[in-house]
Amino acid sequence: MFWRLQENVISASDLEALVDFIKHTTRFTQFTKVKEFERAFAEWQGSRYAVFVNSGSSANLLLVNTLKELQGWQPADEIIVPAVTWPTTVTPVMQCGLTPVFVDANVTDLGMDYSEVERKISPRTRGIFVAHVIGFPADVCRLKSIIGDREIALMEDACESQGARLRDRKVGSFGAGGTFSFYWGHHMTSVEGGMLCTDDEDVYKTSVLKRSHGLARELPSEYHADLARRYPDIDFTFLFLSDGLNIRNTEFGAVLGLRQLNRLDDYIATRNANYARFVTACDRYPDDLLVVRSPGVSSFVLPFLFKNVDRKHAFQRAITAAGIESRPLISGNLLRQPFLRHYYRAGEFPNADFLHEHAFYIGNNQFVDAERMAVLEQLMVETLS
Repeated sequence: MFWRLQENVISASDLEALVDFIKHTTRFTQFTKVKEFERAFAEWQGSRYAVFVNSGSSANLLLVNTLKELQGWQPADEIIVPAVTWPTTVTPVMQCGLTPVFVDANVTDLGMDYSEVERKISPRTRGIFVAHVIGFPADVCRLKSIIGDREIALMEDACESQGARLRDRKVGSFGAGGTFSFYWGHHMTSVEGGMLCTDDEDVYKTSVLKRSHGLARELPSEYHADLARRYPDIDFTFLFLSDGLNIRNTEFGAVLGLRQLNRLDDYIATRNANYARFVTACDRYPDDLLVVRSPGVSSFVLPFLFKNVDRKHAFQRAITAAGIESRPLISGNLLRQPFLRHYYRAGEFPNADFLHEHAFYIGNNQFVDAERMAVLEQLMVETLS
């Protein structure tokens, strides 16, 4: 396999820095490096606050759980979610006792069908959890316009789209909170890891509590004295203010994250240059391919959307034989997965079904070079011409 979905993004210098850190510290769980990484990532993202956790999936769970508490969401309240996304955009809604209301995808930015979002808002709608899919910014400005002055929270899953922009603003900064993933195969890595970003102080404070058991002492020190006075009958070291999780990350993850963050803009530039060449190649085959375009892309992968499913299968066989790894476009239609099949109605999600059957992607990262792109272009000539 000469072109994998992802390759080893942890450099020799990253490893040396991690070994040096291990040799010179005795504190490995969440501590000062985590705080340093949070400050640096918040600055890069353009957010007031950032909360480092053990995965992007946990960041999603933390965001939903936090807003449920702060806004008083009740069991069976509804959250609108996309039919095409990674499962853990949806499962936190279910795990928090809320009702997911699925909407179809669109084939312009691979986000939600915005007209359908508007139709599915009901008196029980409490939130919209939008996913920015494989590097393409969803139209969150349109979603905010749809919400208007209704008390509906906008949540952004930017786990696959770190650095993507809409109207010169990074995604993940338009709603109540945005989530990011630092999994090994994503734009940057802490091996496993994720971040919740927000400009809302209450969301930040509640997220910090919930990340670590609900413990008051996890909050910044300026809040401690007041809380100790408010609860004099409880030892402050074991004062629990909220139901909590344990989704902390480690100092190791923060050390890697800080180093990778310094190179992230360069990684994104390389990915986007690859994507621009990919779009030019795909444009040569308008009878076969749909092309997703966005000036604000932060390319995650190279997606093929075939108009004809037989042509898709033939091309996928050709690239596999040539040593190029591929995957379905995320989950395809998530509602066709066994654990959600009871939500599926044939014909109700035509764009999600189209992506399920007609689309797949190959890897894009800083290791994809001109030689690999030339091989891909030649395979397209041989198979699609």
